[in-house]
Amino acid sequence: MSVTWDDIGGLVDAHERFLTGARVDADVRGAVLDSWKRCRSVGLEPDRLLVPYAPDLALDDTFLRAAEPVLQRLTGSLSEVGMTIALCDSHGRMVQRLGGDRLLRGRLDDVRFAPGFDASEQVVGTNGVGTALAERGPVYVVGREHFADCLQPFACAGTPVRNPLSGHIEAVLDLTCLRDDGDPVMLRLVREAARDIEARLLEQATQRERALLAAYRRAGRAADGWPPQPASTRPERYGEGAGARLGRIDLAVLREKAEELIAAPHRTLDEVMLSGGRSALLLRRQVRGAAGETGVVVEARILGGTGVGPVGLAGPGTVDGPATVAGVVPVPATATEAAVVVPVSATATEAAVVVPISRIAAPPKTRAAATGLPGSPTSPPLPTLVLPSPQPSAPEPVMDDRLLLLGDPGVGRLAVLARRRLELLHEAGVRIGTTLDVARTAEELAEVAVPRFADFAAVDLPDPVLHGEEPGPLGADTPLRRVAVGSVREEPDLYGVGDQVGYVPSTPQSRSLETGRAVLEPVLAEAGGWLAQDPARLARVLTAGIHSLITVPLRARGTTLGVVSFYRSGHPAPFEEDDLSLAQELAGRAAICIDNARRYTREHNTALALQRSLLPKGRPEQSAVEVAYRYLPAQAGVGGDWFDVIPLSGARVALVVGDVVGHGLHAAATMGRLRTAVHNFCSLDLPPDELLTHLDDLVGRLDRGEGWAVDSSQADSGIVGATCLYAVYDPVSRHCALTRAGHPLPAVVGPDGTVEFVDLPSGQPLGLGGMPFETVELELAEGSQLVLYTDGLIEDRHQDIDAGLERLGTVLARADRSPEETCEAVLDALLPARPSDDVALLVARTRALGPDRVAQWELPSDPAVVSRSRAAVTEQLAAWGLDELSFTVELVASELVTNAIRHATGPVQLRLLRDRALICEVSDGSGTSPRLRRARTEDEGGRGLFLVAQLTERWGTRYTPDGKIIWTELPLPGRLTTP
Repeated sequence: MSVTWDDIGGLVDAHERFLTGARVDADVRGAVLDSWKRCRSVGLEPDRLLVPYAPDLALDDTFLRAAEPVLQRLTGSLSEVGMTIALCDSHGRMVQRLGGDRLLRGRLDDVRFAPGFDASEQVVGTNGVGTALAERGPVYVVGREHFADCLQPFACAGTPVRNPLSGHIEAVLDLTCLRDDGDPVMLRLVREAARDIEARLLEQATQRERALLAAYRRAGRAADGWPPQPASTRPERYGEGAGARLGRIDLAVLREKAEELIAAPHRTLDEVMLSGGRSALLLRRQVRGAAGETGVVVEARILGGTGVGPVGLAGPGTVDGPATVAGVVPVPATATEAAVVVPVSATATEAAVVVPISRIAAPPKTRAAATGLPGSPTSPPLPTLVLPSPQPSAPEPVMDDRLLLLGDPGVGRLAVLARRRLELLHEAGVRIGTTLDVARTAEELAEVAVPRFADFAAVDLPDPVLHGEEPGPLGADTPLRRVAVGSVREEPDLYGVGDQVGYVPSTPQSRSLETGRAVLEPVLAEAGGWLAQDPARLARVLTAGIHSLITVPLRARGTTLGVVSFYRSGHPAPFEEDDLSLAQELAGRAAICIDNARRYTREHNTALALQRSLLPKGRPEQSAVEVAYRYLPAQAGVGGDWFDVIPLSGARVALVVGDVVGHGLHAAATMGRLRTAVHNFCSLDLPPDELLTHLDDLVGRLDRGEGWAVDSSQADSGIVGATCLYAVYDPVSRHCALTRAGHPLPAVVGPDGTVEFVDLPSGQPLGLGGMPFETVELELAEGSQLVLYTDGLIEDRHQDIDAGLERLGTVLARADRSPEETCEAVLDALLPARPSDDVALLVARTRALGPDRVAQWELPSDPAVVSRSRAAVTEQLAAWGLDELSFTVELVASELVTNAIRHATGPVQLRLLRDRALICEVSDGSGTSPRLRRARTEDEGGRGLFLVAQLTERWGTRYTPDGKIIWTELPLPGRLTTP
């Protein structure tokens, strides 16, 4: 069993990071990453697949006759191996499944990898069948390289099977096994089987095709001036020749230059520079068959490197399929005289690439022959058209070293142009729209167009589109913003990114915006309307060599979003009428992506505006703590994190941090409802555990959808989950009471810099109900920092909560920071630029209300003490310099003390606090709350609380474990507002 990269953890988290939008280029093979991007672009979800089924699928009888003996032989060789063979049609739908044990077949049935079901990449994601079809070449996919979760237990190798004359992909052949049984040698095995099928199809070639191939074979090595290769320069072993290791890029360059040469009637030679300091010399000449058939041949000689050797070609994956130029089709290594054909156009009789191979030695046997595998995991992979190494004892093979293109010149140019346009459209479909950012999508359009279609491309959009708004009608008087520019070289005389552009009515851009159609200007020097935009500037542009223009409006869903301009300068040929359709197709695809990004931007901005409106605005007036806070929205959008600082009676303050699970408008709206509920419960002065109990009951009712929905479709969709931490700090006693419901532990930073995470009982998340919440009370030294936060700060896909808490503790261990500095240090150390989850952070440094600002008296339950209490209050206010409040406070204290003595039980306490307001409190041992009422004329009592309410700014009742406290607040004189 081989050890894969997946086994040792290299792909354990790359897939998850890719789904969050992180870069994984260095962690994932290029072909797999390209496939993942295609899967994401079509909206596939790894944990949810909808696989269509089509009954009665069948392949062409001619193909089946060629494939049947090969598949029978392959099935026999794999009879003792836990591996199944799948034969799928050119759309990726499975037609046959052969071999495999019962366990493997059952597991494949469970994931719908069975006859009749679709295995194409756009349906089930990265896999041997669909990805081989999308890449148009052989692929090996193992374990977590599969995009879909359900396919990750498997390993698979697949390759297209082409008609060797038309180049059309007729089928896809795949080998699949369990991941632990996978081995890259499966790729060699499936490629050999595909070559065998293609060789059998080649035997059915037409008479003309056979005649042209025979004519070339008779041409000889030194025909038309080609010198014979000296024996001393022939490679002695596989891999030593200059052409033996041509890569995919070199092969693509050779193919393209050969096609261009056959399409050029007046050219006979061309030189192509390759990688590694090598070059290729191409020669074009005529051939004629015995019956008069004519064609054109392009031959190649590879020069440089370590010597001169055979032209090495990779497999079908190195070229495109029938929609462009058909792929190279390999020949079995056991053939004694064979050729490989690749048509340049869709008609097999018009043009074809031919690589002759003569007297090829059979490949060596390996120790894997006993298992039916053509090689071992340690043997080099079998190349498609690179000659295999002979046995050391075998005679040295004679190898032909010419790459040939055979076809009719008349169709060559059209085929080359068609192939390039289709390749460009394919690339545009993959590269444009990879994000939901308007500006980035415009940049992708410019990057795709330059240099393959134009030498300069510019995208202009109105500012409303960039902000996610509807653009409105666009015309000559509408200012546009240059959003993206692509150029093969610097063009200083054209507008740059960020410039505002106002096109005059006569310009091609204005005309295209008004008519909604593309405008072609093949000769810009004669386009007066274009020059009228800025004659001096554009005259310099013409001097720089720009000579033709196509401008296309960006229209999507009936709305014009902007305009894109394509310029040519380096291209020898100006834009033609045929280029209009390609430009419009490019612009149409980009416009849909830009509109999707615009709509997303609008919805995202709306959700952010809603969320910001629900979060606190500024800091409330209180002197118990010095507060700093931060809120960072998630990369995925708005969420349900919130925080609050709520002043309470008695100079106390409540600190709240909460988190609604999920993202989006529903989470933000639910957060707003919970935040409002906490404020309402705080007004009742409830203890922390009771407040969370009420909040838990509210969340449970919201989750059950108990509301005023008109019909069932409008019922509350459920919160799913919410957590909360609630703390109350008293600056007089320096006591802090904390309770949490499933929320991360708070941290306390002492004045000396020591960090402690409070051992606070977790409690269950809000909404579950049934379990009481527990409160822990701490005594905090003045200057301590209480740090509250949501789980997005310490936990994500790449970091567990314990590691996050350890890092947080390390960052907080400083005694000389202000709360603002603490917030900055924590975010810099723990968070990336764009967190994957919302983050709320609240840092509060405690203050103390010293004895010089607090006065209290213990009073017996005797009416005689009322007069003494009035005198004590008057004396204390004089000491504080608040004589002007004496009359009012004396009257309020007298009424409250009298009521406590008359109607309550237990000891009575009177307390004055000088804070931002003057606070007067009277406590007793009764749990009965007084009631404010309006006394009638004949009533003798009932006016005391009414007078208190009229004389004070605020008043209320809060309960304690021993009774209650009646409190009042009076504003201080202006000169003493700040204590």
